[in-house]
Amino acid sequence: MAFARWHTDFARWEKSPGSPVCQVDLDVDRFLHARLSALLPDAGWLSEETADHPDRLACGRVWVVDPIDGTRDYIRGRAGWCISVALIDHGHPVIAVLDAPARGEVWRAAAGRGATLAGAAVHAGTRAVFPGSRVPVDALPKADRELVAVEKPNSIALRIAMVAADRADLVATLRWGNEWDIAAAVLIASEAGARVSDALGAPLMFNKADPRAYGVLVSAPGIHDAAVHHLAARARAAIG
Repeated sequence: MAFARWHTDFARWEKSPGSPVCQVDLDVDRFLHARLSALLPDAGWLSEETADHPDRLACGRVWVVDPIDGTRDYIRGRAGWCISVALIDHGHPVIAVLDAPARGEVWRAAAGRGATLAGAAVHAGTRAVFPGSRVPVDALPKADRELVAVEKPNSIALRIAMVAADRADLVATLRWGNEWDIAAAVLIASEAGARVSDALGAPLMFNKADPRAYGVLVSAPGIHDAAVHHLAARARAAIG
């Protein structure tokens, strides 16, 4: 549905300054809600494009969905977007799909069963030295000049998946982010052998009353501790 309407004329606007949305986001959201709720009628629902309801907190299982992650790229006709779907079971993602039709990529993972891209197993890299680590960014700040910039899709989920497939070594954000942005991608990364945490190195949990976390840090396992140390001062300063 999203791919068929990509590069066509559709309504688009900003929910808030710098936060674009389009009619396709809403249509995909309704489609997924209907299909996934039919699969698991007892599961709760948390989506970027659906008003949140506290009823989900009483559910053991919850669908966490971003109908188009990377809407800015979708609107601009760029390929760096995907549909992100995760099933959360008592706070932990257990099933994940990232569908990126503009890139010809479908990523899947199930807890304890590994992660795949186009049906083939993916594995995070074995990098053990922090300097020279590949990071999907537009430009590196002076404090990160020891790192190496690589392709950056607008979708944070796709950037995390790059670590799962050894296309990047590190993805880190230093801001409050929403569960629907990362739920599917962090399962794919962890099942591929990457290490996953918030920006301060703490474990991530999902289906919280406030469905946010301070940053996400996904990396090749051998550099995760160094990455947390490298970002710690900035992270603590940002959250006070």
